[in-house]
Amino acid sequence: MDAFYASVEQQRHPELRGQPVVVGHSGPRGVVAAASYEARRFGVHSAMPSATARRLCPQAIFVPADFATYGAVSARMFGVLRGYTPLVEPLSLDEAFLDLTADPGARRDPAGVAARLKADVLAATGGLTASVGVATCKVVAKIASDLRKPDGLVVVAPGEEQSFLAPLPIRTLPGLGPATERRLDGLGLTRIGDIGALPVDVLTARLGSHGAALRDLALGIDPRPVVLPGRPKSISREVTFERDIADRGRLRQVARDLAHDVGASLRRQHLVSRTVRLKLRFSDFDTHTAQTTLEEATDIDAELAAAAESLLAAAGRDPRAVRLLGVGAASLRDAQADLLVDTARERRRALDQSVDALRRRFGAAAVRQGAGGPRRQLDWRREDVEAAALGDAEA
Repeated sequence: MDAFYASVEQQRHPELRGQPVVVGHSGPRGVVAAASYEARRFGVHSAMPSATARRLCPQAIFVPADFATYGAVSARMFGVLRGYTPLVEPLSLDEAFLDLTADPGARRDPAGVAARLKADVLAATGGLTASVGVATCKVVAKIASDLRKPDGLVVVAPGEEQSFLAPLPIRTLPGLGPATERRLDGLGLTRIGDIGALPVDVLTARLGSHGAALRDLALGIDPRPVVLPGRPKSISREVTFERDIADRGRLRQVARDLAHDVGASLRRQHLVSRTVRLKLRFSDFDTHTAQTTLEEATDIDAELAAAAESLLAAAGRDPRAVRLLGVGAASLRDAQADLLVDTARERRRALDQSVDALRRRFGAAAVRQGAGGPRRQLDWRREDVEAAALGDAEA
């Protein structure tokens, strides 16, 4: 999808159309989640500190992220993709690989099928554009999809992968970031074709085993299959505070809130957890992690929150203020009805499910358990991306 979060906001708020929109928190610790193409012209891009974005584009309009809305739109987009093939591998809320090799129409007329897919996504999302790359392998398809944004369509015919990649700048190649580029300094590499032309031993001398893999990608050789999403290994939520917090009472409430978020995600995906984890990053950026194993696997908010609070209490002897707090669940397995044979636990779980339903209907802040106040909305995690890809519009 093209500038997905920002495009959703411009669609929801017509007055933002044509304006330099930045999605993200504008405070001193804010980070850009997405930027409209109008903002990108000033050099603003995702993952940039909000302060830098404001300096580059003083007229930027900052909009807080609404991940519930983005998730709902994402689910519609993934619904279209699954109509073309069951082999859909999500990369994020707005990006995926599709394997269409079993579709005779796609082999016969790849451009026509891609154009139809773009039109279907446009209709399903109420007018949001997507850019599509078609190729015989993942790396070429990914690069092709980014080449003519927004609303692009690039088809790389079989056998043309190497010639397509050769003239492109080396940083276009996925996996070649600033650190790798620095390790290649002095070799005179400016284009992807330069990497493909190097003897593999030169690259392995600089990059180890990664060198051979990078050279293959530069030649358009990428045997990785499209992989269906599986059960997550863990589920976590975390929040970075606008100002460091030393008040342990406030931290306990945030830990409870995060545990409730984790519980809702577990229930949505029909999972239970036996391991609860806590993550603390202090004001000096020192990071502390701890975990505990529960007697029984659970998806009940109160039990997850109690474990998180216990871990926080154990870490509470450290007087330093906290910059980031996270709660996670691991040792996941499928939920079974016979796990909750205790009547009291069944009632607690039923209450949690009722709260989930109310939040889906009226918003995440509509119902809260305990004394919690509103928190800044959290970013999406991998398990949420896969839930959208699998068609869970309630994610």
